[in-house]
Amino acid sequence: MQRMGLCIGVKAEAIADYKRVHAAVWPEVLDVISRANIRNYSIFLREPENLLFACWEYHGSDFAKDAARMSESPAMRKWWELCGPMQTPLPTRADGEWWAAMEEVFHLD
Repeated sequence: MQRMGLCIGVKAEAIADYKRVHAAVWPEVLDVISRANIRNYSIFLREPENLLFACWEYHGSDFAKDAARMSESPAMRKWWELCGPMQTPLPTRADGEWWAAMEEVFHLD
């Protein structure tokens, strides 16, 4: 199992909508995430900086392959089309990233 953390900005005017859609994530999207071996998934919001922090446990053996499979899902693509305009990627993210990957520096079970 690998813990993963990512961050991204969220537009101030979109926070209420972002919370609303995440209070009722589509079942098809939840299924795609689960089939991608992602468990214990949370997204946190930090205001007034308007930052989102996502963390999950990856229980697979090839995250790139599972992520590619997720991106093939029509439901997931529609979800990203809904949420993407609400987000503001960090200017320091790596090439090819939307959410910026973070390094885990501490963990306690």
